[in-house]
Amino acid sequence: MINAPSASHSVTVRLEIENKPGMLGKVTSAIGKAGGDIGAIDLVEVGKTTITRDLSVKASDERHAQQVVERIRAVTGVRVVNVSDRTFLMHLGGKIEVRGKIAVKTRDDLSMAYTPGVARVCMAIHEDPEKAYALTIKQNCVAVVTDGTAVLGLGDIGPNGAQPVMEGKALIFKEFAGVDAFPLCLATKDVNEIVTIVKAISPVFGGINLEDISAPRCFEIEERLQRDLDIPVFHDDQHGTAVVVLAALLNALKVVRKRLSDVRIVFTGVGASGIATAKLLMKAGAKHIIGCDRAGAIYRGRTENMNSMKEWFAEHTNPKRLRGTAGEALVDADVFIGLSGPGVVGLKDIKAMRRDPIVFAMANPIPEIQPEEAGPHVKVMATGRSDYPNQINNSCCFPGFFRGMLDVRARRVNDQMKLAAANALAELVGRAELDPEYITPSMFDRRVVPAVAEAVSEAAVRTGVARRRPRTAGGRTR
Repeated sequence: MINAPSASHSVTVRLEIENKPGMLGKVTSAIGKAGGDIGAIDLVEVGKTTITRDLSVKASDERHAQQVVERIRAVTGVRVVNVSDRTFLMHLGGKIEVRGKIAVKTRDDLSMAYTPGVARVCMAIHEDPEKAYALTIKQNCVAVVTDGTAVLGLGDIGPNGAQPVMEGKALIFKEFAGVDAFPLCLATKDVNEIVTIVKAISPVFGGINLEDISAPRCFEIEERLQRDLDIPVFHDDQHGTAVVVLAALLNALKVVRKRLSDVRIVFTGVGASGIATAKLLMKAGAKHIIGCDRAGAIYRGRTENMNSMKEWFAEHTNPKRLRGTAGEALVDADVFIGLSGPGVVGLKDIKAMRRDPIVFAMANPIPEIQPEEAGPHVKVMATGRSDYPNQINNSCCFPGFFRGMLDVRARRVNDQMKLAAANALAELVGRAELDPEYITPSMFDRRVVPAVAEAVSEAAVRTGVARRRPRTAGGRTR
């Protein structure tokens, strides 16, 4: 099925239009017939015989955007002056920058910010390394680390190709949680080198966010860094996904009036995010989980297409050792969680699920099954996309999660912090608001970051991984 028009494939078309009544209507009609979604229409210049306008148009993909422009070109009396891809314009020159927090305008300023005065601060940290949190950016700084091997749905596109994603992540950190984050895209796939590099740069940062590193390497990298560093290491593809999925599922189950311990849950995709999500659901009380990959259901004793983490999955899920395809696994299932790719399941598979099914089709940009197709046959439908209801997005987790860890100078991440974050997210949707089309808050809900941060920081204190207690609004610790 064709994707709905989206801002991610939007263009701004500058048009020179004959200055006659009805001409703008002809242009908008052409765009509509081509399936484009018109946004802003801006007046640029009025001439004696022509009017120049900029029209912003959303399309479903690049080819569709070109088709829309060709439809406009075909309108008599209209000249296409220029076509700009709005997404590429947003990325020109990169999306982040470094700015100083203090002005250096006098010799006194220079002597305190830099030499000779800075030497006193250096020695204070040398004598007491914990002072780095108070006297450097460490207290509010995160490294976003990738090797570019598992970027979005694009796969192994390397560190250069991965950088726009990491810049975007750093931008979200700052915009939503006030956290200073910097992308570190590493030109190596070697696990030992990645671990060595991250350990070497860690003194600058209060936390490490691993991102878009392929499985199963990502598991070893995270495990070794968690063991060797005294700052938290959070692999967002694993744990951010797990938190937001659990939060959404808790509320979806309220809608259908079922309990997590009773429902049968089928996953497609048993990579980093799938395994971490299944683990967290089990920590929250799920008992009946089946995971499926390209070779079908994972069960104890399977030998095809296995690795160490899938072996763990086989040992701890699917107690009845069900075999077969994902479609066969979905028969009488209550919940489908897709963390795989487009078209993995069909409508007949969804129809075979139990009464009031919950479907989370989270592959991006094309879900495992389109909401237009599955929606009429399920009780709760969610995706990873922003242009459908119930977007399950990691952005609801990682800014607040790191805000909470930085606020208490946490040493590590643990399951109690993840569970606390998921429950905090779920609780933001009140009983009166809860609806099949509203099970999870938007990342633009300004309550999200403070709620997640508070839950994470309190869990860190409670479990003994915090260096200090969280601060109250008045600035005192509590």
